Amino acid sequence: MVIPQALVGLWFYFGGQIRGGVTLKNIRMMVETGMLVGLAMALNMLKLFEMPQGGSVSLEMIPIFILAIRWGTGTGLIGGLLFGVGQLLLGAKIYYPMQALLDYPIAFTLLGLTGLWRKHFYFGITAATLARGFAHVLSGVIFFAEYTPVGQNVWIYSLIYNGSYLLPELVLSVSVMAILTKQKGFMQEMQPMSQ
Repeated sequence: MVIPQALVGLWFYFGGQIRGGVTLKNIRMMVETGMLVGLAMALNMLKLFEMPQGGSVSLEMIPIFILAIRWGTGTGLIGGLLFGVGQLLLGAKIYYPMQALLDYPIAFTLLGLTGLWRKHFYFGITAATLARGFAHVLSGVIFFAEYTPVGQNVWIYSLIYNGSYLLPELVLSVSVMAILTKQKGFMQEMQPMSQ
């Protein structure tokens, strides 16, 4: 769990230097990013089920969604990237180098797009999950076409394969977010602090 926090620290240190210094707000953003990426890594290890060539259902996306909703698209994209890199470093299913990039850093970076729809975050969660799904489907078409049953379109096969775990994970994520938003004070905490 130290790897995501170290990557976050380096990114914010150098990013803070470029933007003219580190503020209390930036420090809080950095700490929350590290904590939420670490939580996503931990939740990734608690899988409800896992597919044979990769993909699983867990609560791993929720911390990245929260990060993007709270701090915006840029921070959400960075958090998703760090989560994807962390997965690569801690036991991803890698068959080809480009497949590894598509299925991990690229796919999970796309979860940060949730921040584009902060006020309508259920739509943002759905759109970001679909974007992640597109990266996985593309990876399936390019790198796993050999597993497509004879006579079936490779795009349909990849869509069915990846949808079989992403759709339940989306439903689970939206359900948990619905429960969280009903908790007293949760939505106030989702607003970033002022300077």
